[in-house]
Amino acid sequence: MAKDTLTITDNRTGKSYELPIEHDTINAMELRQIKVKETDFGLMSYDPAFKNTAATKSSITYIDGGKGILRYRGYPIEQLAEQSTFLEVAYLLIFGELPTKDEYAAWEYDITHHTFLHENIKTLVQAFRYDAHPMGMFISTVAALSTFYPEARNVDDADVRMYQIKRLIAKVPTIAAFSYRHNRGLPYVYPDNELSYTGNFLSMLFKMSEPKYQVEPALERALDVLFILHADHEQNCSTTTMRAIGSSKADPYSALAGAAAALYGPLHGGANEAVLRMLREIGDVKNIPEYIKRIKAGEFRLMGFGHRVYKNYDPRARIIKKVADDVFQITGRNPLLDIALELEKIALEDEYFVSRKLYPNVDFYSGIIYQAMGLPVEMYPVLFAIGRTVGWLAQWQELVTDPEQRIARPRQVYVGAGERQYVPIDQR
Repeated sequence: MAKDTLTITDNRTGKSYELPIEHDTINAMELRQIKVKETDFGLMSYDPAFKNTAATKSSITYIDGGKGILRYRGYPIEQLAEQSTFLEVAYLLIFGELPTKDEYAAWEYDITHHTFLHENIKTLVQAFRYDAHPMGMFISTVAALSTFYPEARNVDDADVRMYQIKRLIAKVPTIAAFSYRHNRGLPYVYPDNELSYTGNFLSMLFKMSEPKYQVEPALERALDVLFILHADHEQNCSTTTMRAIGSSKADPYSALAGAAAALYGPLHGGANEAVLRMLREIGDVKNIPEYIKRIKAGEFRLMGFGHRVYKNYDPRARIIKKVADDVFQITGRNPLLDIALELEKIALEDEYFVSRKLYPNVDFYSGIIYQAMGLPVEMYPVLFAIGRTVGWLAQWQELVTDPEQRIARPRQVYVGAGERQYVPIDQR
C-alpha cells in the first residue's frame, strides 16, 4: 500500500530521508535534517516570490486556477455574486458561515453604526495637498486610526479584535470618500446610516446640495458585486503583507495600511487602470488588428489578460461582464466597451493567446465600469481596497488564532563576499 511520504536521496552522501506528505505538501523544516555533516545548517528550499511555497493552512478561500474556480468558505463566487450582499459575504469570510436573519441584522447594525470618523481624522485628510493621490491618503489615514484606538494592540483578545474588524469594515468607505472629495475641493459628506453599505458610499462620494441622496439601484448593486468579487483572493501580495505584519502582533490598522500599500503597486491593485489606458490608446475597434500585431512582436503586454493563478477564464471576469451591461443601461454605453469586447473575442480565438492561456481577468472590465460611474482612475485601487479589507481582516484573524504561526522570517541564500578584514580609509 502506498505511503503518504516522499523519499529523498542525497547524492552527496548517499543517505535517504523519508518525509511525510500532508495536503500534498512537505514541511520545509523536514529538509533541515538533510546535511553533509552535523555542523551544517541543513537543506533549505529556494523559492523567489513564493511561487510554490505554502506559508499557511487556510479555510477562507479556495482557488483552482486550472478550472477557473473561486470559492469563499466553500461557496462558489458565482452564487454569492448573484444572490448575496457584500455585508453578508463579509460576515461569511469573518465567521466562516452565512448568518441567520438575526445574526445578519445585528452585524449590519454594528457596521452601520461605526461608519463615522473622529473629527480629527477629517483634519488629517484636509492637511494633504489638494492633488494628493487618494490611495496615499487612504493608507495614511488607516494607519492613523491606530492612534485613536490604542487598545487595538491587544490582538490576543477576541472581543478587542472584533471591535477593530467592525470598525475597519465600516470606516474604510468613509475614508475613501473623504479622499475623493478632498481631490475635488468639495465638502466632505458624512455617512447616512439609513442607506445600505454601498448606497451610503455612493452618497458620500456624489451627494451635493440635495437633502437626501437618491441611490440608483443598478449602480448600488453593481458596486456591491464588485466589492464581493474583490473581497478575498487567497495568499496574494497584499494579503501576504497583511499576514507578515500581523505576525509581529502589530495592531490591525497598521497591518491593513501595509496591505493597502502593497495593493497600491501597479502589478497588483493598479492593473485595471492599465487596462483603461490600453483601451484609450487603441482608440477604435479598427485599430485592434495592428495593436495585436505589436503585442505579438513583443512591444508590450495585453493588459487585463492572464493571471498568476488562473490558467482559465477568471470566474470574476464573467460576472463583471454581466454587471457592465446593467451599469451601461443607466450611464449610457461606454465606447471603450466595444473595443474591449472585440479585443476579448480576438484574444479568445487567436492561437497566440490561447496557447499562452491568456484569458480575461477581473481587471479587464472593472475599470470600464468605474469610469462609467464617474470615478477617476486614481480611485480604482482605493475601491479595490474597500472590498479587500474584509479578506485582509479574515486572513489576519485566522493568522493570530493559528497556533502554528510565528513571526514571519523567510530565510535567504547568502551569495555575498566571504569574511574580509577591515582596511583603514587611508590605506584603501
